[in-house]
Amino acid sequence: MPETKRKKFQEYLEEIKGLVGNNITNQDLLMIDKAFHFARKAHKDQLRLSGDPYFIHVLEVGKILAEMEMDPVTIIAGLLHDVVEDTGITTKEVEEEFTSQIAQLVDGVTKISELHFNSLEDKQAENFRKMIFSMIQDIRVIMIKFADRLHNMRTIAHMPKIKQKRIAIETREIYAPLAHRLGIARIKWELEDLAFKVLNPKAYDDISLKINAKRREREVYIKQMTEPIKKELKKVKIKADISGRAKHLLSIYRKIEIRNKPFEEIYDLFALRIILKKVDDCYFALGIIHTLYTPVHARFKDYIATPKSNMYQSIHTTVIGPEGRMVEIQIRTEEMHKTSEAGIAAHWKYKEGVVKEDEFDKQLMWLHQVLDWQRDEGDPKEFMEDLKVSLFHDEIFVFSPKGDLYKLPQNSTPVDFAFTVHTDIGMNCIGAKVNGRILPLNNSLRSGDSIEIITSKKQLPNPDWLKFVKTSKARGRIKKWMKDSLLEESIKLGKELLDRNIKKYSLKVNEELLTDVAQSKGFSKIEYLYAGLGKGDTSLQGVLEKLGKNNSTDVKSGSFLKKFISRSTKQSVVRVQGLDNLLISFAKCCQPVPGDNILGFITRGRGIVIHRSDCANLLDLFDDSERKIEVKWDVENDQRFVVRLNLVGEDRKRFLRDVSEAIASSDTNILSMDLTTEDSFVNGRFMVEVRNLQHLTRVINKIDKVKGVIRIERLDGVQHNVESEEQPLVISNLNQSRN
Repeated sequence: MPETKRKKFQEYLEEIKGLVGNNITNQDLLMIDKAFHFARKAHKDQLRLSGDPYFIHVLEVGKILAEMEMDPVTIIAGLLHDVVEDTGITTKEVEEEFTSQIAQLVDGVTKISELHFNSLEDKQAENFRKMIFSMIQDIRVIMIKFADRLHNMRTIAHMPKIKQKRIAIETREIYAPLAHRLGIARIKWELEDLAFKVLNPKAYDDISLKINAKRREREVYIKQMTEPIKKELKKVKIKADISGRAKHLLSIYRKIEIRNKPFEEIYDLFALRIILKKVDDCYFALGIIHTLYTPVHARFKDYIATPKSNMYQSIHTTVIGPEGRMVEIQIRTEEMHKTSEAGIAAHWKYKEGVVKEDEFDKQLMWLHQVLDWQRDEGDPKEFMEDLKVSLFHDEIFVFSPKGDLYKLPQNSTPVDFAFTVHTDIGMNCIGAKVNGRILPLNNSLRSGDSIEIITSKKQLPNPDWLKFVKTSKARGRIKKWMKDSLLEESIKLGKELLDRNIKKYSLKVNEELLTDVAQSKGFSKIEYLYAGLGKGDTSLQGVLEKLGKNNSTDVKSGSFLKKFISRSTKQSVVRVQGLDNLLISFAKCCQPVPGDNILGFITRGRGIVIHRSDCANLLDLFDDSERKIEVKWDVENDQRFVVRLNLVGEDRKRFLRDVSEAIASSDTNILSMDLTTEDSFVNGRFMVEVRNLQHLTRVINKIDKVKGVIRIERLDGVQHNVESEEQPLVISNLNQSRN
């Protein structure tokens, strides 16, 4: 190695040691020296795509960690973070040379390159699962990972374009939001801008040039804005550090896109930051600023009184400054500023012997929840989507009836609140009062709302809730309930279907034979074979043929499902082969009610969906007779069914009142209505509950008699793919699950 390279490496080492500060021991400095030489030897002769020695990357990671004021153990682990993955050194050797703690950190950031995955998405999901688990063990893992990703993004130009784009998207959608979630602003902003540079280079260069061109003008304006504030603070002997900064490039680009205005018409491109000694000074400074400049009240936020979940604290106020420009001002203490820049790293329990359990517990609780609601999630795409949703969101602050404060993502609903308070409350949620008024469960909450959840032991989660819930906990719990309940019901249905046909064809079947057939179909257990039959994923005919090869010549003849005859019970809404309450849902396209002629169709993964016999979607199913199944109504008097009605009428006063009274007089509940007027005509759509076809006919006749009604009819949905029937309604709970 040439002398110039050796000198450069040594300069890096001295810079890292200089950044760690004065509170480091001689033993720590010796360990940093040892890690430097150990990693240098391990990465000898390795080059990056840029042609630089690979060891440069290792040193840059160590330098970034030192700049973040991480403890010596983290810096040492950062210097060693790639030796296990990219060289012949093992984790055990790292432990023997250094400490078990350093070895664990290195292992935590080592990628799972030795595993084989079916797809890139599988690999990405598994990497993040391991990363989250490692963070729970020791959250310093993510700090090393951030430093690693940050330097890779700084040098990404040397990679192939396709790889650049993939890494930039992952950085924008996972790493930057994760840095935000942990409160590490300095990492978040740079990662976002570097990803923006890769994904939209033209916009990045354009905004960057314009920002630099206006730098002098911005500096003059900031001085004009801050001089009066400094003067007033000096009068009351409050020391303050006031600075102005341009907002980061992606933030400016988003403003241009959202407001649909050119760069020249976006004035709030920078913010003032006022850093003070004490919290009292922050509020005093706020009063002075609002005296000097007119505040924009709608854009005032006090994150000191109600900190964000990532520990961020600051007062945000927007005022009208000179020349009528809106200027955002952030007011915070020195400690708050440190936290806003470094996030969880500013509260390090390992650094300087300081332990702040409360902040760590909050962060670790969130990480535990991420693993908890994804523990049984087999779909890597679902895992990554849920992770993205949970990482990056604005917050609102709401209250329980007792005054307890809860933080939720923006646009959260009462269902999100219910699950946040307690899983059982969410599972049994049937309604909600928001500020004393009963509102729909899909209603978006706002900061300051007081929410009371109404529960019922008979209530179960409604799969439709997945369409509007925002919190990861709510989504995870609902999905898990659906998965568990559907599996149980599928096993029951599949076993019943198979047992009936085994009897029907007098097949000789034992557990060993069933196990062999299950394994031949790709199932490790008989129960999973039953579930496949119950969900319609596995052909019943194919299973019977394997079971009856040498037992019966009748097995292969005819379509089995077509020959089934319903048996009588008196407990369910619809009877299928003598079974009740098993994976049965109503098609949303035709919404059948008792009295309609109906037909069942076994969907793949959705159980049995009930259609009206005249449903247009059934035309697509005529060639798939094996999956059709005869069904019959068996209804109790108190059960209700949802039907959509379409109305056309003449616009007049009290028209809506008269229609509503007509519906109410027929003992019918209106679930929703949507009315529009155009050219003296009213077009309306109603969702109502009825008991049966006769009841529906009475409702339609009542509405038809209202003055001004031109046409009232039952509304059928447009034709769509029956295989994608979303969110079936569990009909055994129809009278409780209408939210």
